[in-house]
Amino acid sequence: MSRIDIVMSGHVSKDIMVFHDGTKDSFFGGPVIYSSAAAAVSGSRVMIVTKTAETDRASLDYLREDRVGLEIIDSRQTTSIRNVYHTADQERRDVTLISSAEPFVLEEISRHPARLYHLAGLFWGELPIELIRPLSERGDVAVDAQGLLRRNESGEMRFRDWPEKRQILPYVRYLKTDAAEASILTGLDDRDEAARVLCEWGATETMVTHHTEVIVCSGNRIFRAPFRPKTLVGRTGRGDTCFASYLSRRLQGDNPDQAVRFAAALTSMKMEKNGRFSGTSEEVYRRMGH
Repeated sequence: MSRIDIVMSGHVSKDIMVFHDGTKDSFFGGPVIYSSAAAAVSGSRVMIVTKTAETDRASLDYLREDRVGLEIIDSRQTTSIRNVYHTADQERRDVTLISSAEPFVLEEISRHPARLYHLAGLFWGELPIELIRPLSERGDVAVDAQGLLRRNESGEMRFRDWPEKRQILPYVRYLKTDAAEASILTGLDDRDEAARVLCEWGATETMVTHHTEVIVCSGNRIFRAPFRPKTLVGRTGRGDTCFASYLSRRLQGDNPDQAVRFAAALTSMKMEKNGRFSGTSEEVYRRMGH
């Protein structure tokens, strides 16, 4: 593959899903799975760097595409997470960590030169915060706040504040949070104000997703676009898809307003079908009304 635009690092997960109506499902999930498809269709060349047990390697071969490379690093075990959803919109859930792959080290990620290093973690410690500053010296860094706030407490996954945020955020070009994570980080329930504070603390651009919309703060301006899915059958992976498509369009030269509108349209389409985004960029632009 020619020069890489985005290196996406993070665990994949054997996800066990229990929905509010009692139905169950299981599949491989994790931010890199949803993010890679969204970024590739949005115009970027992607390298996934992930970790699994040897017995699970073959299950991920489908991730290799024309614009997506895949490096799987051996781990003693594969991450597995149980999600129990309490509401139809899947905004409230209990999360239990069943098993965990090993944390990443700098050399496993930095050996791939790229324009952007996307740290797409599932929980604290998977992608140690000590990676952020040295990676920022090699390219821009994008971070999903989930991997900074979600802590493993005796198997239960709990969201806690990130004490080092003000020291590390100046090395982060793109930060993604959902509304609840933004509130934990800043103490603010107003999404616009929370995004502005996170930028004041150092992040160049901050995305906040909500079930109604996505906003981005850049240059102290707020850019927003609504989610308008016809169904929520593909709700899992919403934030990963939105962030990755936004990052990809920014790398392709879109301004924040153009990129956030594209990301919202693509994500709305993704939520209408299970799994990764499988449409085309032309379909996204038609959805946008172009």
